Formats: sequence, structure tokens, C-alpha cells
Amino acid sequence: MKSYVKFETPKEVAEKAYEAVQIAKDTGRVRKGTNEATKVIEKGEAALIVIAEDVDPEEVVIHLPMLCDEKSIPYVYVPSKKDLGKSAGLEVGCAAVGIEKAGNASELINEIVAKLKRPKPEAKEEPAKVEEKPKRVRKPRKKEPEAEEKPPEKAEKKPEEKKPAEKAEEKKPEEKKPAEKAEEKKPAEKKE
Repeated sequence: MKSYVKFETPKEVAEKAYEAVQIAKDTGRVRKGTNEATKVIEKGEAALIVIAEDVDPEEVVIHLPMLCDEKSIPYVYVPSKKDLGKSAGLEVGCAAVGIEKAGNASELINEIVAKLKRPKPEAKEEPAKVEEKPKRVRKPRKKEPEAEEKPPEKAEKKPEEKKPAEKAEEKKPEEKKPAEKAEEKKPAEKKE
């Protein structure tokens, strides 16, 4: 069983889920694919979410059960994504299907939900509340050593900033004036 499959679905319930998808496709509205199923869950408009168990990589659908629990939307697992895609009217497999409007499949969906009645995960996850002790408030520590270290750093940075300026000044006297450059060229031309 994959990590995202939180419970085992009986075979008869899985068959009813395939049938519900097929009927809802014809008479209601079905959202095909993980992205569409996610959207319909987030809007809170899904009547039932059907998730395939053989999805690889499983990260594709791992978020769907958590979203469904959060929004109180029923969901069911089916063994094959190929069969789920076929039920949804596709020629390829489908990782998840969201039944948005049940159409004539509403009774079938109610049966599926009734057979899948399971305790809410919130009840399991919440341990008995234990009295919390008030937290101790700690006094902020003085950061004197750091304050002493900072002024020398500033002092070090200032001389570094002056050095490039000095270098720029040194380069200026080395540069020759345009008149001197012209004089150097003239004697070179005379030699040739």
C-alpha cells in the first residue's frame, strides 16, 4: 500500500466509485486530473474525490487526502488509474477525479460515503489537553563583547576606503600631458 493511501477500500466500494464517476460524467460534472481535483476541493464544491492507488510518483496525489480532510470532502481510493480514466471518459489513465455535480449519481455517492464512514483524523491526532505551565520570561542578555568588537571593524574599513583614493591620485602624476605625448612622437618620426 502506498504512503498516501490512508485506508483500504473494499472492492465493491471501488466498483461503485467507478460507476459513480461514469454516471456523473454523463449526467453531472466531473473534473479529471489531479490539478482539476485539487481546484474543486479548494473551492469546496466536490461531492466526492476518487484517487487511484497506483499513481507513480506518489507525490502527484499525496496532498489530496489532506485537503479533503481539511475541507470535509469525502474521498475514496480505487485500485487502477487506467480504469479510473476509462470511467471518466478518457483513453489514458487518470490519477484523480473530482465529482463536482453528482447528477444521477448522488444516491450512489451517498452509499459510498456511508460505507466509508471512518473516524475523523482530528479526533485521533488530538491528545488529551495537558495543563500548560506558564513559560518563564528570560531577561535579555547584554551584548557588551559584541559592542566592543564593532568599533574596530569600522576603524579598519575607513583606511581601506582611503587606499583606493590614494592609488587614483598616484596614477594622475604618472600620466603624461598631451603636449608631452606629441613631442615623443615627433622624434620617433624623424628617425624613420
